[in-house]
Amino acid sequence: MTISTLLVANRGEIALRIIRSARARGIRTVAVYSDADRNAAHVRAADVSVRIGPTPATESYLNIEALLDAARRTGADAVHPGYGFLSERAPFARAVVGAGLTFVGPAAEVMEQMGRKDLARTIAEEAGVPVVPRGEVSTGSTTEMRFPVLVKAAAGGGGKGMRIVREAGDLDAAIAAAKREAQSAFGDDTILLERYVELGRHVEVQVLADRHGNVVHLFERDCSAQRRHQKVLEEAPAPTVSEAARAVLLESAVALAKQVGYENAGTVEFLVAGEPGDEEVFFLEMNTRLQVEHPVTELVVSVKGEPLDLVDLQLRVAAGEPLPFTQDDVRCSGHAIEARVYAEDPFNGFLPQAGTATLVRWSTRARVDAALESGSEVGTAYDPMLGKVIVHGATREAARRALVAALDDTAILGLTTNLGFLRALADSDAFRDDEVHTAWLDNNPDAIRPPSPDVAAVFAAWVLAHEGTALDVTSPFDLADGWRSAGPPAPVVVELLVDGENQVLRVGPDSVDEHRVLPVAHEAGVHRLEIDGLVHEAAVIVTPHDVQVSHLGHTFTLERPDAFGPRQRAVIGDGSVTAPMPGTVLAISVEQGQGVTEGEVLGVMEAMKMELTLKAPFTGTVATVSAVVSDQVALGAELFVVERPVTEKGGEDR
Repeated sequence: MTISTLLVANRGEIALRIIRSARARGIRTVAVYSDADRNAAHVRAADVSVRIGPTPATESYLNIEALLDAARRTGADAVHPGYGFLSERAPFARAVVGAGLTFVGPAAEVMEQMGRKDLARTIAEEAGVPVVPRGEVSTGSTTEMRFPVLVKAAAGGGGKGMRIVREAGDLDAAIAAAKREAQSAFGDDTILLERYVELGRHVEVQVLADRHGNVVHLFERDCSAQRRHQKVLEEAPAPTVSEAARAVLLESAVALAKQVGYENAGTVEFLVAGEPGDEEVFFLEMNTRLQVEHPVTELVVSVKGEPLDLVDLQLRVAAGEPLPFTQDDVRCSGHAIEARVYAEDPFNGFLPQAGTATLVRWSTRARVDAALESGSEVGTAYDPMLGKVIVHGATREAARRALVAALDDTAILGLTTNLGFLRALADSDAFRDDEVHTAWLDNNPDAIRPPSPDVAAVFAAWVLAHEGTALDVTSPFDLADGWRSAGPPAPVVVELLVDGENQVLRVGPDSVDEHRVLPVAHEAGVHRLEIDGLVHEAAVIVTPHDVQVSHLGHTFTLERPDAFGPRQRAVIGDGSVTAPMPGTVLAISVEQGQGVTEGEVLGVMEAMKMELTLKAPFTGTVATVSAVVSDQVALGAELFVVERPVTEKGGEDR
């Protein structure tokens, strides 16, 4: 079987990644796009591009008929689903094969079996793979278990239908709640009851299998750096796993793939608990697709001395070719770490963000898998991941230092991201010392904090004084550059809002306030300044109302209260409830004139797969309802106003 034209049923960086490997094999590529992605990088990169529908994923990237129609129109004979969207949906795999096309992934029947946690667990047990001890939900029996226990839905994921129970008295209520949630989310209220393993390590094994019965592992990855079950940093190999535990992990993954008759690339996930040399290994689930973190495996694994390309191998297997190597040919060397860059505010509850990336600068000292470029519009319709920064080193410490350096090089301005958070986490003692387990970030919410804005303020003041003052001037006499006809230049006064406080900085020819500052270099928005004898580099953009500075991975936005003289600030009363992120209004629970109590739900918003409940700030009366269901709202948009009750004397009842 030969694949001549490949339709990539995805978008963004993974679509680019697949197109790159397909093109190297001489395969013609087809990109699909929604209205929001008409000018996206993956659309430009493919040989052919086809519109599949409006912006909402349900009408485009999740529309099976639209995807199959695109394949028919372009003569595609194979479909690669990437990850996310339809990549693990058995009906999609079945529909692709039913249309006479090759699906680059496992069979639909295998997806169905591994997609259900109860069936996957049974198959794992039959394969001799260690699983988490469980109890019987029907009787609430926990005789053989110890608390805490995990109640979870058998039919789905994403945290829905899942409860952690720490005391026996709370078990029945947790089971009932989980069953209701599972029925609503998945149409199936089947529940599993398992021992909850705390402070474990999330370790997964990459497997690859062909239709000729060959199954190999490509070693393991550690994905323990997570927040709210979302991976942040991933690395290979796992740094804290003993050789004995590693043997169990690798052998179990291969045994499971053989037991279920797996074909193509897949990942078997495990939880590892205990200290090195005294670990317990438990099967979690199998992901029947390519993983986001596959690049770290590609950077550490070689086959017969050659680099690994997992997408190329997926295409070979899908075409019916046998694996071109055996387990004995696979080697792992050095260490690799990947950082996921998201459009989110890590220091404000990780709320998703949207906007225009006015300047994007990816590091040249790392492998970067990304579709984001300067001028890209980032909306709220899809997953907020913008790209991945991946490094390799001879040792873990070498790789860690390389990642910090690469994140120092990286800058995204105009859009709030987690770059600074990633840089601080990679540079932390906890990550350096292998102390980060799956619950570490959630248990230590203040461990990673934004850095001081002092250096950023110096950059902002310097650039404003030397370049920003030329904005919108019509005469040389409008320039506030400190020039005087007799005597040295006077300092240029720059006012900035730094950490919520006005700061007045005086910029001289070689100083900013008490700091000695000398320019070193300037190119394409990136400045190098010697500040008190130490050279710093930062990307800087000046707008009419603020200065954005990216320094050491972190982006600072410093307002310019004096940009056009005094200007009115929008002061919102303490009864206003505004949109904490750009997104869509899902529901409104109140109406004008209705009395509410503090914390009562006013409405619900959604952005980038995340729901946020909007609550009354205090007990009072709903004075205004500006929100409308299905409306797209901007960050900071006023949605509700709650007024405090008025006492009989005419004053507010506080």
